[in-house]
Amino acid sequence: MAELHHEDDTGKFLVSYRKAPSHHMPISHFHSTYEIYYLMSGQRSFFIKDRTIAMEAGDVVIVSPNIVHRTINAAMPEHERLIVNMDPSYLGMTEQTGSAAPNVLQPLLDHEYLVIRLPLLDRVSIDGLAEAIIREMREQKPGFELFAQTLVQQLLILCCRHAGQGSVQPVASPSAMHERISEIAQYINRHYMEDLSLQIVADKFYVSPYYLSRIFKEATGFTFVEYLSSVRIKEAKKLLEGSAMKVSQIAKKVGYGSVTHFNRVFKSVTGRAPLFYRNER
Repeated sequence: MAELHHEDDTGKFLVSYRKAPSHHMPISHFHSTYEIYYLMSGQRSFFIKDRTIAMEAGDVVIVSPNIVHRTINAAMPEHERLIVNMDPSYLGMTEQTGSAAPNVLQPLLDHEYLVIRLPLLDRVSIDGLAEAIIREMREQKPGFELFAQTLVQQLLILCCRHAGQGSVQPVASPSAMHERISEIAQYINRHYMEDLSLQIVADKFYVSPYYLSRIFKEATGFTFVEYLSSVRIKEAKKLLEGSAMKVSQIAKKVGYGSVTHFNRVFKSVTGRAPLFYRNER
């Protein structure tokens, strides 16, 4: 298995390369950066917010900040991929400019995620950029982080040009089962603040809790509780960063009756206590 991982001192620029026979993302996943996922070879299933996408070699997925997502093994799990996480400020998007972006990058603001399937000529360009990013991370010559960031910007511009031309890959569920799970995930996103449980949601969709638990994990990579927790904590994090509400009020607003339980789940999902994000304001 070939692997490379680099994160800058600020935690706002991360590059991860992996060539592996199999891999499951180990934890619930959302973050404050843009994520660019380039599948260099093989196949992957990619669950984003409320639906599963079947990826093929050459596909690029760009996920906006604070969107729950997870990758899952496909039928043939061997794959090679490059992931870059980049803070919006590195793309000219800041609080001072109202999260504005250069016009060519507007598709990043218009969509929660983009799935780009590039023509062969542009895939050659993306491959060259990906290889150069990996080379910079490995050799770490003077200025390698800044150089790699300019390469990532070029990659994003290529993708956004296609998105701007309407070349975004249409999102289609791999199967009827995945479409059903998408409906359930959408329901959770609309009702996360309510008293939800596996039994309540199973009853709502006329399936057994055992069946729902099994197919939800299969389709999304999350257990039911992991996904519900991720959705709730994502919303709580936004409230902590963008409002003056007390932690107890936020806990109640996102569906937790106990602040102690909320604090425990919050730390298990984000790795931080809630007040860490309040103190960043």
